[in-house]
Amino acid sequence: MALVKPFKAIRPTKDKVSFVASRSYEEYSKDELKSVLKYNPLSFLHIINPGFKFDKNISGKERFRLVHNRYLEFLEEHIFQKDEQACFYLYQIEKDDFTSLGFFCACSVMDYRTDVIKKHEDTIQHRERIFADYLHAVGFNAEPVLMTYEDDDQVHRIFQNEIQHPPEFDFSTPDRVNHKMWKISDPKTIGQIESLFDQKEALYIADGHHRSASSNLLAKKMEQQSKAHTHNDSYNFFMAYLIPESHIKIHGFNRMIKDLNGLTAKEFLIKLDGYFRIEKQENGFRRPLKKHHFCMYLDGEFYSLHLRRTNYTFTDALSRLDTQILCKTILEPILGITDLRNDQRISYGHGKGSPIAMKECVDEGEFAVGFSMAPITMEEIKAIADAGLVMPPKSTYIEPKLRSGLAIYEF
Repeated sequence: MALVKPFKAIRPTKDKVSFVASRSYEEYSKDELKSVLKYNPLSFLHIINPGFKFDKNISGKERFRLVHNRYLEFLEEHIFQKDEQACFYLYQIEKDDFTSLGFFCACSVMDYRTDVIKKHEDTIQHRERIFADYLHAVGFNAEPVLMTYEDDDQVHRIFQNEIQHPPEFDFSTPDRVNHKMWKISDPKTIGQIESLFDQKEALYIADGHHRSASSNLLAKKMEQQSKAHTHNDSYNFFMAYLIPESHIKIHGFNRMIKDLNGLTAKEFLIKLDGYFRIEKQENGFRRPLKKHHFCMYLDGEFYSLHLRRTNYTFTDALSRLDTQILCKTILEPILGITDLRNDQRISYGHGKGSPIAMKECVDEGEFAVGFSMAPITMEEIKAIADAGLVMPPKSTYIEPKLRSGLAIYEF
């Protein structure tokens, strides 16, 4: 059964939250990052980029130590405040016609170990160790793991009742996203939420496999070092943002390949014919809307590829996944790409962006061919996770994308 716990969050003060909250570090271009750091001294980016203060690139353990120092400065300068009571934190994100309402909580590493928390991606051990060392050094977690749960009418009613009250935070960001946060501090309501999630058999990681794996690794290290270890110690939990499955939005990733593995365009098309029925799209790009239907851009033309079921066998949930089909029918056997994480010949662009961007990259000669496909569904993610299988890398681009620095969990 799923264990969720309230926690005493460290949060920005109301008057500073819009300045503190930042997008994920990786989403900023080099110039944009430099501009934010220069003109917004309250941005959470100053904590995770401590070298800016010294006009120096800092890495490794020295960076970890300075991240901790910048965090302490934000507390000392009352940019951050710590709640005195353990709470759940409702967080609503609104953009255009997309709204997500979920809550920050502490989830158990024991649930991660026993597969109550389900995974669908592999993690890289080297990255796990680095981030576990980072967490140990800085003593806090500011980026929650995004997880989903099956839609629940009782949970929904509790949350709808809570959002009738004035929010703790209510602000908009330059990308026209509105952010609201409410504290759930009433012990009775907290107990109801805990009880409802105790009845759930599983939670599913949507985004944050490395963060959750690193938190688990940190807990193992702390257990070994502590003589008075208990399962309630703060390091046995990590911060998560839980949303119902219906509040998640999934986009695909385009695949772009630098060369055709020594083949001409015509030779490549002939080899594809063994697995696909190929149709040239005379009127330009059409986004794939059905499973096992791919769009390909090659040599100035868009093509539709329809999988020939006679030459491909479905054996499990993974084999039915379009990203796996593309891998097993084209990338590996024809283009010779077997290491999807590290091969420099393949690049990924999330399907939320315009397919014209993929076309332009191929037309400019940077890539030889590009592929797009219909987004993976939540049902497919759950089937993969329930079977203990692993998706190919970059199978999903998932929204909502959370702001860093809104709620912080201390170990």
